[in-house]
Amino acid sequence: MGEVRTLSVDCGGGGIKANVLDTSGTAHAAAVRVPTPYPLPPELLVETVAVLAGSLPSADRVTVGMPGMIRSGVVVHTPHYVTRAGPRTRVDPALVAAWSSFDVQAAVTQRLGVPALVLNDAEVHGAGVVAASGLELVLTLGTGLGSALFHGGRLAPHLEWSRAPVRRGTTYDEYVGEPERRRLGSALWSRRVLTVVDGLRAVFWWDRLYLGGGNSRRISPAALERLGDDVVVVPNSAALVGGARAWDLPPA
Repeated sequence: MGEVRTLSVDCGGGGIKANVLDTSGTAHAAAVRVPTPYPLPPELLVETVAVLAGSLPSADRVTVGMPGMIRSGVVVHTPHYVTRAGPRTRVDPALVAAWSSFDVQAAVTQRLGVPALVLNDAEVHGAGVVAASGLELVLTLGTGLGSALFHGGRLAPHLEWSRAPVRRGTTYDEYVGEPERRRLGSALWSRRVLTVVDGLRAVFWWDRLYLGGGNSRRISPAALERLGDDVVVVPNSAALVGGARAWDLPPA
């Protein structure tokens, strides 16, 4: 029997990218990416995944990571895809209703004809980097702030604490999200990242913190030096590698 190949799809607020990887995380093609289309009802996301799959080698299964609260492949809440034109734009009540309780996992399985696994995007990212030793926190810096917590390699229940206020009613998402990085510049934004890390250290008492996502590479050298030895910056490619490894996570 040949090696299992996974179509790994990373759905973000600004772009959706995909590739096919083997169980070791080795890519079997060049990754493909399209801008996230808006407005984005669930059926369009599923069809976008199918289009990306059609441009890549065949796969035996598919992993989709998407923003928000996902339980057993079903959407409880998603922050960007319910808006009319993308992050920070007006929320469309019709899209809120369409996404609420939508079974993305079942829809992708039916559309592609292979088993699917749908998780929060930070959880998939974490599957690509954790060492399965101790308490490991993953933070992804992108459109907003994503998070995933692992203990001994086991994925903990997802918490959308990035939606909680961090300062004067500003949420963590807003505090270190891409719009603020653009407004402040990477140097000042990096200080905010450092503030978030220092503030959370006493809450989680992690053994290791991984900083990933597309903006992790924008953290300034001065901030990197102050993060501490228990913090590791990981490449955004882990979001796709995690798609292959997520199937092997031990049950919660």
